Amino acid sequence: MSDNPSFVLQGVENVSYEQRPIPQIGDDDVLVEVKKTGICGSDVHYLVHGRIGDFVVEKPMVLGHESAGIISKVGNGVKNVKPGDRVALEPGVSCRKCDACKGGRYQLCPNMIFAATPPYDGTLARYYRLPADLVYPLPDNLNLEDGAMMEPLSVAVHSVSTLAGLRAHQTVAIFGCGPVGLLCMAVAKALGASRIIAIDIVPSRLEFAKSYAATETFLPPKPNVNESKIVYSRRSASVMKQQLGIEERGPKAIDLVLDASGAEVSIQTATFIAKIGGTFVGMGQPEVVIPISLLLGKELTIKGSFRYGPGDYSLAIALAAQGKFDLKPMVTHRLFQATKAGKSEDGKLLIKAVISGPDVSPDEY
Repeated sequence: MSDNPSFVLQGVENVSYEQRPIPQIGDDDVLVEVKKTGICGSDVHYLVHGRIGDFVVEKPMVLGHESAGIISKVGNGVKNVKPGDRVALEPGVSCRKCDACKGGRYQLCPNMIFAATPPYDGTLARYYRLPADLVYPLPDNLNLEDGAMMEPLSVAVHSVSTLAGLRAHQTVAIFGCGPVGLLCMAVAKALGASRIIAIDIVPSRLEFAKSYAATETFLPPKPNVNESKIVYSRRSASVMKQQLGIEERGPKAIDLVLDASGAEVSIQTATFIAKIGGTFVGMGQPEVVIPISLLLGKELTIKGSFRYGPGDYSLAIALAAQGKFDLKPMVTHRLFQATKAGKSEDGKLLIKAVISGPDVSPDEY
């Protein structure tokens, strides 16, 4: 069978639809009819540049990894779902045998098969195969667009809850008001954070963050001519501390700083504003200059955050289903091109684009 229309990246700035074979499933697999897929910055990065770091597109690849759909077929050994169930897809299959997998950190598996990461195809097709334990039934009060948002939401859960262990009444500052940064704010709010500071260089994104989950916002000053990044970051942190009354100890200190921007100055600024003994979580540029003596003197805990691991999807779905936050305002567009441009033709700010799979009817939203 080959009735499986797929959105294929042929090369830089070159995409097309083509028929692919319908995947065959094993006893422990499911076949999902994909209905909704969020467009990630990585999809656009592969489209525009053909690579992300060491991951290079060397042959045609189906895009997409933030998906939800309906179970079409199950293997003989599958007990947790049945045909017709609405599910969110966790799009990475680990080897389940290595030290990382057996140690409960399967996201670090060296043999991970992750959707739309070269050389593996993604989920922007009519059908996608996964092991049954990597699909998660959606409660009745979550629709399929909500289901597609579970992938980036799980990234936020992994950073804020699993890695940082944020507790109620702690304070958090988050650099970057894109989808992941905003979802980190939502998770922090759901877990009871008393103060959530959003930092971004785009005022409209700060406005959205304040309306969504942040309690305060900060617009960094512009760099001075010939000012080094580290000097700028120190100055920006000083301005931020003064404007928002941030201290290095006590109730006005910042327990957790997360970077969802990847910018070097954000990571640098984070070390200056984090409280003594505080925590930083994030990912960034391949090489970043940091004030190591400050980091050591404060005894900061620095943690990298990579995708998601055991329990993150389940917690993401539980928080959303319990109404701890509303995912619907995050979906601002439904066209792939909007993610590339950062806005629609009418100038509306893009937060997240979620597109439909083939043959999606209005009642399947």
